[in-house]
Amino acid sequence: MTNLPAHTGLSSGPRKWPIISALGVVQIFAWGSSYYLLAVLAAPIASDTGWPLSWIVGALSIGLLAAGIVSPRVGDAIGQHGGRPVLATGCLLLAAGLVILAAATTLWVFVVGWIVLGIGMGAGLYDAAFATLGGYYGRSARSAITTLTLWGGFASTVCWPLSALFLECLGWRGACLAYAGIHLTICLPLVLLVLPRNGKPRPISGKGETPRIELGGPERRAYLIMMAIVVVAGLGMTIISVHLLTLLQQHGLSLAEAVALGALIGPAQVAGRIGEMASGGRHHPFWTLAAASVLSAAGMIMLAAGFPIIGLSLILYGAGNGIFSIAKGALPLALFGPSRYAPILGRLARPSLVAQAIGPTVGAILLSVAGTDQTLVALAALTVANLALVILLWGAVKGNSIAQE
Repeated sequence: MTNLPAHTGLSSGPRKWPIISALGVVQIFAWGSSYYLLAVLAAPIASDTGWPLSWIVGALSIGLLAAGIVSPRVGDAIGQHGGRPVLATGCLLLAAGLVILAAATTLWVFVVGWIVLGIGMGAGLYDAAFATLGGYYGRSARSAITTLTLWGGFASTVCWPLSALFLECLGWRGACLAYAGIHLTICLPLVLLVLPRNGKPRPISGKGETPRIELGGPERRAYLIMMAIVVVAGLGMTIISVHLLTLLQQHGLSLAEAVALGALIGPAQVAGRIGEMASGGRHHPFWTLAAASVLSAAGMIMLAAGFPIIGLSLILYGAGNGIFSIAKGALPLALFGPSRYAPILGRLARPSLVAQAIGPTVGAILLSVAGTDQTLVALAALTVANLALVILLWGAVKGNSIAQE
């Protein structure tokens, strides 16, 4: 595996702050107009159209499946051409999907809109942005990835009130068109005017083509374990994000209390990312992953065990969830090197997005069959399983990049 020192030293490549700021704005609106869109618009869409709410929300799962299907191709495209044209295409696809949603008069057209949105998500969310930063900065991209996740952490904070404002003034169709306009007039120009063209990783062989992904021995074991980690984490995170309020209410809390406690997760995510950024990248990203897994497991175990201070459980879980997104972007770069980073990230994204797509359904089945307490136990078991996978990952990579720090 690639030997990476604990501290990567001074960064190379173009100036970071304009690129991270541009990508940060793009990420806020990309997440806010896709992954977080239905949190505000689902009920009004159902009320206006008469379509089943389950199908309206299920369309997001279909979009995530579409994102997972295209993610490996997205990673290959970034490896071959750099992130700028791919992210620009993502902006166009997100805008097109939103226009289709706004124009949909039948449910199947609405679903088609989400398929287009899903392809745009595959080309425009974190994985594509991380791969783009890896192309610009190589091994020194970790700090840029960390900072970008801080921007992305404000997507719901910015876009939920904005969606509510659009809904009040323009209706749900107008809200979709307004977000499409933002992608075309703000996000797309930021990508085209701010991001440099030279975002292609430097091939190891010196040839012009992107090197093939050839993994053997410890590298292949690490890759497969990393894939299992992102699948388990994606499944658990989606179940919690969709069903947390229900779980808390069935535990005896009122809706207002559940919302107030659930709202602690967002600030905890940002706090965790700020803590990671404050560390200055002086530790290997494996330890970021380990910390994320320990915090998430501690929070969910406490919640499943009935620990009386529910807020503390959710803060620990949120902090772990927040820095997990950094580890998911930074660790493959450290383990496999910048030249293979974009294609590997694209391949890791597919099973993670598929797990996120099926998460709401799995959670609903668990709640209906096993009940609240057993669902919480199952979610805690997922976090413990992820912690065990992290230990396995350590066994696969020690003596290579981490042990030689």
